Amino acid sequence: MEKHQNITNFHRTIVGVMGSGKDEYEQLTFPLGKWLGEQGYNLLTGGGQGVMAAVSKAFASVSKRKGIIIGIIPADRLYEKINRKNFRVKSGYPNIWVDIPIFTHLPLGGVQGKKNLSRNHINILTSEIIIALPGGEGTLSEIELSLEYQKPLLVFDPYSKLPDYSKKGAMHCHNFEEVTSIFQFYPAIN
Repeated sequence: MEKHQNITNFHRTIVGVMGSGKDEYEQLTFPLGKWLGEQGYNLLTGGGQGVMAAVSKAFASVSKRKGIIIGIIPADRLYEKINRKNFRVKSGYPNIWVDIPIFTHLPLGGVQGKKNLSRNHINILTSEIIIALPGGEGTLSEIELSLEYQKPLLVFDPYSKLPDYSKKGAMHCHNFEEVTSIFQFYPAIN
């Protein structure tokens, strides 16, 4: 017990950033990722390309950052017991900026993102606050799961590409300043 006396007892908030697996939206992801890294948050993404890679790259660019980048990595298909030795992750995963890849056996995403075999449940349940950027069916499923699991959700979409979820409890942000002002209620360390 003595060797653990100097361990600081704190928890670093995990911010989940969800969005397109293809488009990077650098005008949104770069300032967001950099700011999250500078503030000391942990970042969680799906670990792939597009928004996931761009926000991670910006986060990783912060020198002396305290937080880590967690990527929840999908399998390329469903593996039954007899063929698990052939397990492979989905192509393009994890991106090179992920510090801690969490490899899952869960292959579903996109339009099937709310099904039980989708890693989107892990993305949402592990994050303490979720920021959704423009994206496709997978992003929409993560937004819906955030609302169903009653997780704090910011929809950062100045282009109005995503549906309006404000009546269901989401906070819509149209600029970066609106996003950062909400984080006063979600400190990096608690």
